[in-house]
Amino acid sequence: MHDPVLPHPPQGAEGAPLPGHPLLDLSARAWQRLRAPAVRYPWLPDAAVVAVSFLAFCVPDLVHDGDGDGPRGHRLAFTHLPLAAVLGFQAALLLPLLWRRRRPAAAFAAVTAVFLLQWSLGAALRADAALLLALYALALHGRLRDLAWACAAGALGIGLVAVRVASAVSVWDVLFFLTAAVTAAVALGIAVRVRRGQLAVLRERAARLEVERDQRSRLAAASERARVAREMHDIIGHNLSVIITLADGGAYAARSSPARGQEALELIGDAGRQALGELRRMLGVLREHGDGPALAPQPGIADLAELCGRIRAAGPAVVHRTEGALETLDRGVQLAVYRIVQEALTNTLKHAGPHSRARVSVALSGTRLRVRIDDDGPPVGAPAPGAPTGEGQGVTGMRERAALYGGAVTAGPAPGGGWSVLADLDVTPVPPVAALPSAAPAAVPSAVPAAVPSPLPAPLPAPLPSVLDRIGDPA
Repeated sequence: MHDPVLPHPPQGAEGAPLPGHPLLDLSARAWQRLRAPAVRYPWLPDAAVVAVSFLAFCVPDLVHDGDGDGPRGHRLAFTHLPLAAVLGFQAALLLPLLWRRRRPAAAFAAVTAVFLLQWSLGAALRADAALLLALYALALHGRLRDLAWACAAGALGIGLVAVRVASAVSVWDVLFFLTAAVTAAVALGIAVRVRRGQLAVLRERAARLEVERDQRSRLAAASERARVAREMHDIIGHNLSVIITLADGGAYAARSSPARGQEALELIGDAGRQALGELRRMLGVLREHGDGPALAPQPGIADLAELCGRIRAAGPAVVHRTEGALETLDRGVQLAVYRIVQEALTNTLKHAGPHSRARVSVALSGTRLRVRIDDDGPPVGAPAPGAPTGEGQGVTGMRERAALYGGAVTAGPAPGGGWSVLADLDVTPVPPVAALPSAAPAAVPSAVPAAVPSPLPAPLPAPLPSVLDRIGDPA
């Protein structure tokens, strides 16, 4: 069953209701109230069409005096048909319109049969306009292939009418008028059908874009949460591991040497301040409208020496070696390398203990950047401070960072003992996109920190007008 359809209220050029006028707002609200009964009772619009057609076409025929001195065209009606026959023909012509939308072909066939029977008896009724309404409904709601036999039936009806009125009016005038009326009904039905199809396509497109926009928003939020989780894990996990190790070692050393205990406390304070500074930098990057002081750049390969120094202060002996023109790498690549090394050394401190040894190697060869961190594991026969229980968030974060640059991370036991982490990144430079002359951005001062890359989806499309959901269809 088709939904009830009614003409839509006045709208602007973009399809939205015309704003800014109280009368238009009032008419829009009145239109919504008018549509409510039609939505609740789908048969109501069809019944309204039949009732209006009866008042417009049938009542004038019932009060018409066929024996008067009116024009000869009027004297064609009711010359020999009784009132009961007239009422029967009127009902037979109008009642099929009740299912003109649900069964348009059957409604047109019924109206056409009554029309041909009526004119074969020589009677002319104003209710014959129901044939045009049925033909319009068939062109709008029916199958287009049914229009072929409908047009043939219409041509038969036109010929029959022309023969019946040949003695009263010009046959050519009748043929022209009836052909124009039938053509207009079919053309109007097809035009409205095409318009509804276009609106249906727009509604479907709007719904699809709405779903895509929601999915992009969810993906963007999930990607940003993952990025923040990686940063928080790397910053807090590393510094807390250093602080815990220094606290444990400082408590033991303070028993025999208060000076070493004091040194451990100072290192703990430095590690805490380092963590707090990195957290502030990260939160400043996430803040949309920062009104505080300028932020320091994110750590890079040049900061690996300081990172290894903090780890050495906690106990492990760390050897750091670099190879190649690493200072020319993108800031995002350098941050990824820093976080990978930071996570690997943090795991060394947690799982191999403060008496372990670690080697860090960062080498650039062509377009490949290889980062390797090896440790010798816990001492033989000594339990590890914290044995790994499987891949945690740290290894997952390292792999996600490497994947951003077309690389991969492998982590596992080394052949000679201990643990090894190997990261291989693709640092092929991306060719710059030429900017339009009219939209060339101003040069960025060197004091502004480089942006941290974030795998966010493409910008979301602008919201579509919601008026498509309120467009009504004409009957």
